[in-house]
Amino acid sequence: MFKIALVLHAVIATTLMGIGVIVVLSVQMHAGWQPIAIAAAIGFVLSFPVSWLIARKIVALTGGESANKS
Repeated sequence: MFKIALVLHAVIATTLMGIGVIVVLSVQMHAGWQPIAIAAAIGFVLSFPVSWLIARKIVALTGGESANKS
């Protein structure tokens, strides 16, 4: 499950970071680099539990990790 979570993390992190940056730029048209960096960091940190939850759900729906060890 850890491998699936790492692959998912690459996609989910960029998505959440991008959403955060777009929100900051939409709300504050002349934002400096600090709010943008903070929004990106929050998206990066938030993507860890999200990736883990989605990986756990994928493993549960596909029959568990024992199905992958054949």
